[in-house]
Amino acid sequence: MTIIAVFNQKGGVGKTTTALNLAAALARRERAPLAIDLDPQAQFSAVTGARADSGDDTVLSLFQRNRPLHELIRQSEGGIGVIPSHMELSKVDSLYGKGFNIVNRLNASLQAEKLPHNGQAVLIDCSPLVSVLSLNAIFASSAIIVPISADYLSLEGAARIAKTLNALEPVLKRRVARRYLLTRFDSRRRMAWDVLRSAEQQFGGEVCHTRIAENVSLAESPAFGKNVFEHAPNSRGAQEYLELLEELLAEGFIE
Repeated sequence: MTIIAVFNQKGGVGKTTTALNLAAALARRERAPLAIDLDPQAQFSAVTGARADSGDDTVLSLFQRNRPLHELIRQSEGGIGVIPSHMELSKVDSLYGKGFNIVNRLNASLQAEKLPHNGQAVLIDCSPLVSVLSLNAIFASSAIIVPISADYLSLEGAARIAKTLNALEPVLKRRVARRYLLTRFDSRRRMAWDVLRSAEQQFGGEVCHTRIAENVSLAESPAFGKNVFEHAPNSRGAQEYLELLEELLAEGFIE
């Protein structure tokens, strides 16, 4: 069973781009992935055509009335099952606090409903905050991908996540596997290589060999309501997300 959260405590690092296009790459391999949008901005939901008018038709209803997850899944044209988000998710922290039953709600629901199934992978798009929502993603996940755009603030966000994960290990009673993915990588810039070296020094072999370059097709595809494979299947961005998937499969990071 593979449940992967995509998370960094800094915004603008390619988090939703990575969740979206990794899910799309899985769909191209006929793996029928499930994606859970836990970001109140609901950008993943919007791009995949799964945006809902009512919060009751989104993952919000899991927290409000423990609605079964399978009732919330919408199928996108790209072959991704999506449990959409809603802007009112931002109120979850203030409404329900941070007790164990709340931060474990997603995990408990996935386990009870035996999701994922039949080798299906689940990708969770997180908000860039350590909150009830991101804690739900961490508690539910078998692994985490941390996108790091090639700048120092993004690297600092990744370091904070590593400390958070280490602090949670006694509660989780396990170590959550992780991979650090360099995004928006411009090989012409010295800073990009400096950030890569710093990431390798801090995280060692957990840094992905695949790097996602700055790419126009990746940046503009959401404006058309498409993933990069639908928008520009022959682009460098599409090729690099396919390479990332192959790397994660070869390592067993994705079963």
